[in-house]
Amino acid sequence: MAVIGDLFLVLGGLFLFLGALGIVRMPDVFNRLQAGTKAATLGALGIIAGVFFHHPGWWAKLMIIALFVLITSPVGSSTIARAALSAGIRPWRERGEDEGEGA
Repeated sequence: MAVIGDLFLVLGGLFLFLGALGIVRMPDVFNRLQAGTKAATLGALGIIAGVFFHHPGWWAKLMIIALFVLITSPVGSSTIARAALSAGIRPWRERGEDEGEGA
């Protein structure tokens, strides 16, 4: 059980690291939000799973924390994206990309 817990902890830490890297590497606020939110959610859930395997008696508390993360993370990122859009921040586009092109 401890080895499985350690694997989940490492996996969660890896997702958190990749999320931080995505925040640094992405070109605009909307891409950064997407990279950070998805990776932070997966990283937090991986760490919660790792803690569960180390301390199975904490399952109720860990489920509440996981539920809180799953609800607040998308809501928070959506709120930040709406605020950025209403502040006039435009999504990043590649050079030469027209408004009419797409999909």
